[in-house]
Amino acid sequence: MKRLQIFGATPSPYTQKMLSFLRYKRIPFDVHWGHVKQRLEALDIELPKPILLPVILLEDPQNTPVATTDSTPIIRRLEQEFSDRGAIPDNPALAFINYLLEDFADEWLTKYMFHYRWHFKEDADKAGTILPLVEFEKSLPDKEHKQIKQYITQRQTERLWVVGSSNETAELIDQSFKRFISMLNKHLIESPFLLGDRPSSADFAFYGQLSQLVKFDPTPRKICHDLAPRVVAWAEVIDDLSGLNLDSKRWTSLEDSPDTLKNIFNEFGLMYAPVLLENAKAVNEQKTDWKITVNGAEWKQRTFNYQAKCLNWIREEYALLAEQEKDCVKTFLDGTNCEQIL
Repeated sequence: MKRLQIFGATPSPYTQKMLSFLRYKRIPFDVHWGHVKQRLEALDIELPKPILLPVILLEDPQNTPVATTDSTPIIRRLEQEFSDRGAIPDNPALAFINYLLEDFADEWLTKYMFHYRWHFKEDADKAGTILPLVEFEKSLPDKEHKQIKQYITQRQTERLWVVGSSNETAELIDQSFKRFISMLNKHLIESPFLLGDRPSSADFAFYGQLSQLVKFDPTPRKICHDLAPRVVAWAEVIDDLSGLNLDSKRWTSLEDSPDTLKNIFNEFGLMYAPVLLENAKAVNEQKTDWKITVNGAEWKQRTFNYQAKCLNWIREEYALLAEQEKDCVKTFLDGTNCEQIL
């Protein structure tokens, strides 16, 4: 069996998402740290457009390695190629709920991560210091390191408004994050994973963002330790589930799922669903930015084409369900405000 080649960075939540998934699946892989563009060029591999982390080499029909990005479709492809220790629930309705959770993590939890990393001075200073040393060489001369730190920090702080982070929305994001981790903390009393006794791809997506929020960035790390110790412990364990014995481990059914799971959807319905819909509307109207009232406060951000695609993909997945499965999903989501995105 060929070993999968993955190129990423430790402070990248999507790199951590994929690594935890691969360990759980026991898929052999080699991970390459450092400047991804330089490493791919050294291997004479055509660069993906755009270069997103992580980059994974997957073979095309001619067995030629292709630099591939976007963790969610990559996971679906690997699930087909490596069927053991599945991470997608067998039940189609539950698989769709898993898809929603994975999207919420990749597209909403990442707003928490980006906000905390670059909005607060202490967090931005740490990220600005460490990221250049991770991406380039640890032996980077001090003068060059300082220049790169200043460049990265300025670039990322100036991009905060792109994801909706600003002085005006800071309190909104902070309160949402605290509600979310408190809900997840309570859910972990009822269930070891999001959807039962075994992990799904959504667990790894949650972990990807939490690997930074719990372990790397100072401000959310303290919040998590103060409010959600079970989440902290969970993030430590889910990093490597290669030894998890799946005997008698089952996914939940939506009918029997604990209320704590639906509570998590309540938070996403409150915050993410209206943002997702308004962004898609702005894309259709060719607006460069938009604003909306979310939970009683103004949310403003730049129009994001990719998240409009995410909404379309959610609806495509939902359209594939049989009518009985759609009814099951609608019954579960009823009252969460997430049903409006269907």
